[in-house]
Amino acid sequence: MPEPQTRSNVWQSTAASVDAGLRAYMLSVYNLMALAVGFTGVVCYYVASNEALLFAVAGSPMIWVVFIGTLGLGWMAPKLILTKSLSTAHLVFWSYAAMLALLISPMIYVNTQADVARAFFITSGIFASLSFYGYTTKRDLAPWGKFLFMAVIGLFLVLIVNAFFIKSTPLDLLLSVGMVLVMSAMTAYKTQMVKDSYDPSDNPKAARAKAILGALLLYSAFVTIFIYVLRIMMILRGE
Repeated sequence: MPEPQTRSNVWQSTAASVDAGLRAYMLSVYNLMALAVGFTGVVCYYVASNEALLFAVAGSPMIWVVFIGTLGLGWMAPKLILTKSLSTAHLVFWSYAAMLALLISPMIYVNTQADVARAFFITSGIFASLSFYGYTTKRDLAPWGKFLFMAVIGLFLVLIVNAFFIKSTPLDLLLSVGMVLVMSAMTAYKTQMVKDSYDPSDNPKAARAKAILGALLLYSAFVTIFIYVLRIMMILRGE
């Protein structure tokens, strides 16, 4: 005789189904993020190995167009990804990755492959540990959001002022370390936010759009950490 369905059995079955769905959802987020990181690396090395293309971008006002475009697209991305078609969501995602690759390519050009690989592995370790914490912790990280966002904006503005006016190397090092620390905390916060966005009742389109947005959020955190880890290495070498 089959065991009768009790309230406890139903609850356990539902919980197992949600847990399996959440794992599949997070796996799709991480896979898409990893593809974006790989895509960024390919574009970076292609541009960095083509000096004519590199200087056409980095050595001209075009770099400011790309920079402003990246900031603008990053700001608009959540709304575009969640409210438009999936094709538009992918266009936004991959366009953002391509523009970030153009911005990073001058740093790749002036560093050796060994240094870039070292920065990548350091970044991967930082990201993996903080993302794991964000995924597994029972602590609510939502209160961190506003503080971390303001900290990133503040550090970024001071970095710009230092780059153009103060030009202090010790301050640059301190700010770069601060950016790595803040973005590491942001990784944990964003991971929990992406995890909490999962809803088993979502239709396939909504679930896919959320996964694309989640991948974008984690990808931007990874790349930002990488940029400033590499920047710290350059400062310590005296560049």
